[in-house]
Amino acid sequence: MAAGKLWQRLRGWLAPEHTNPIATPPPRSATADSTRVADSLRNLLDDPTIPASIRSELATDFGRIENMLDKLERGELHVAVFGRVSTGKSALGNALLGREAFAVGVLHGTTTDASHAMLDEAQHDGLVLIDTPGINELDGEAREQLAFEVAEVSDLVIFVCDGDLTREELDALKTLAATQRPLLLALNKADRYGRAELNSLLEHLRLRMSGLVRTEDVLAVAAHPAAQRVIEVDARGREQVHEQARTPDVAALRERLLAIAAREGKTLSAINAGLYAGRLTDQVSARIAQTRQAVASKLIRHYCIAKGVAVALNPIPVADLLAAAGLDAAMVVQLSRVYGLPLTRAESGRLVAVISAQLAALMGAIWGMQLVASALKGVSAGLSMVVTAAAQGALGWYATVLIGRAAERYLIAGKSWGEAGAKRAVAEIVASLDRDSILREAREEILKRLKSRQA
Repeated sequence: MAAGKLWQRLRGWLAPEHTNPIATPPPRSATADSTRVADSLRNLLDDPTIPASIRSELATDFGRIENMLDKLERGELHVAVFGRVSTGKSALGNALLGREAFAVGVLHGTTTDASHAMLDEAQHDGLVLIDTPGINELDGEAREQLAFEVAEVSDLVIFVCDGDLTREELDALKTLAATQRPLLLALNKADRYGRAELNSLLEHLRLRMSGLVRTEDVLAVAAHPAAQRVIEVDARGREQVHEQARTPDVAALRERLLAIAAREGKTLSAINAGLYAGRLTDQVSARIAQTRQAVASKLIRHYCIAKGVAVALNPIPVADLLAAAGLDAAMVVQLSRVYGLPLTRAESGRLVAVISAQLAALMGAIWGMQLVASALKGVSAGLSMVVTAAAQGALGWYATVLIGRAAERYLIAGKSWGEAGAKRAVAEIVASLDRDSILREAREEILKRLKSRQA
């Protein structure tokens, strides 16, 4: 499911009556919803079915889940300050905080890592600002990726610009908006514009942001306004010119943040934590599936070799096929354990019978060739018998591949063939495999083993 659709679904689940974070009071169950999400995070962290190797591989992601759980328990709302380099992101963060929490410099790339600090005026609301590197750093990809990652694990994003949006900024905004994470657009350095020019630019930005950022969330700020020239006339009538620092103008943005935090903070935080946990669960499931498929592939190959050699070495015509069926049943039992859905030997035998019946209907000619090869093997001698035996063993190998893959599909689907049934499933398995390459590999492997036994 796309991130945007999942966000909307979670938002409807956590706050079905909550459409406007400012105009509508928060749902009474916000705390309960936050507790429910926190319980889900704990269950994910403590899940005993997740292998240690996968936990190690995804250690950073599990660490983020732990941080999110701590954040939920502290009742914090994390806000990422995001945008192009030199638009004044760090200065805006400092202005909102009322202190120098973030490094500010005149050179590109001052912010090289993500940092965060509690918003002093909003301690009771648990509002946390996260400063990020510029999206257009000269060394590019690593810092930009970091910025996107920080925005991804934040509950709300302030996108800072200092004029009309560039193509790069608009693309970044669209990427962020696709997550359905709430966005505020802060037009910084508003002190550089006259009133009429500023109003015109704000109106232009609101039109460009239609569908991405709500009109009321496009705000003008002056995080670090230029000093004001002051001319004073002394007692002798002489003019004295000096510069006077001006205080930041971020009141409208601060009020907007505080209102969102007070009315919707817990819901936003819970939704974002749920989204991230969902993505991590998908990653864990994918890694477990990959691990199981790798183990299953090795297991199937092991039984292919065992069956192919057994069929090739059995001197009794046709009887070797019956013995091979026992190997297939044993393989399916082992596969069922790999996928955590154990089958008894009887259940395995019935599953092999179902698959074999479908294979026989689909590939009767091949099984006919196998029976002929079985009969020929008993009357051949010398190398010709070895070659004939290898040919039959290869067919037995191929049959085991098909049975193994079909059984694997049945198990992955939770012991089900799905709506299409066994016939369709087995046919799709047959169509997906390259028979000639499998037979070629099988003949080469079996011949090598038969010759080594004769040496």
